[in-house]
Amino acid sequence: MKLKQEKIKTLLDALPYIKEFRNKIIVIKYGGSAQTSPELQEKFARDITLLQLVGIKPVIVHGGGAKISDMLNKLQIPSTFVDGHRVTCEESMRIVEMVLSGEINKNITSLLNYHGTKSIGISGKDSNCIEAIAKDGGKFGYTGEVTSINAQMIEDLIKEGFVPVIAPIANSESPNHPGFNINADIAASQIAIALKANKVLFLTDTVGVLDKNKELLNSLDKEDVQRYKDDGTIAGGMIPKVDSCIDAIYNGVHKAHIIDGRVEHSILLELFTSDGIGTQFLQK
Repeated sequence: MKLKQEKIKTLLDALPYIKEFRNKIIVIKYGGSAQTSPELQEKFARDITLLQLVGIKPVIVHGGGAKISDMLNKLQIPSTFVDGHRVTCEESMRIVEMVLSGEINKNITSLLNYHGTKSIGISGKDSNCIEAIAKDGGKFGYTGEVTSINAQMIEDLIKEGFVPVIAPIANSESPNHPGFNINADIAASQIAIALKANKVLFLTDTVGVLDKNKELLNSLDKEDVQRYKDDGTIAGGMIPKVDSCIDAIYNGVHKAHIIDGRVEHSILLELFTSDGIGTQFLQK
């Protein structure tokens, strides 16, 4: 009986948060181990199903860097990173699109549908969902910088009861262009801004943003982020994540969070508990 009462208490504790986020759009950047571990994939799919059932409107933007790198290595196509951004040549762009749109996107959609979530997988190329130009004037090859998001198309899918699952491949204004590879963190942030989302969550393989002593930084603002970038505390692949969080909260998104995707049900822990997890980003 005591165990049953504890379960009921957990549900009641979550009730205020369910009310708060009901009918709100939550953008989730899905990556890291949460995307590659079969057990965590199952937990993720069930979490998304629960969110939809309680009236929350999730939108998923996925990465796939590990699988892309693995395929490029198998094909002996060189790949390099600068400040967490992949330099994408024309040959590797074909592989990026094949892995993201052809494999990962459809696997996620299939799993969500299996667990009862009405979901649809799209590429940023579909209906010009994401448009871009070459990042830094072409310095990164076919890695792009987002210029526009077709928010109406995504909103239409949500109104029809779908959970959109978006591969971060962007269209170009030029015809017969292979498209652009978009950093998934940046794509998630830009989509959250365009949709006026309540929150954007970034699932990654760390407990959050860490200081030099490897201790979790629970909350950060714009000035904190700049200071930690300047002293090297925030570096590499964490840079586009924190930049995306700051960009989101200063452009209409209420809160942004970097959370540990290796933790089972991390999305529910962040949304439905008073303490939350990971690092949250707030305006001062």
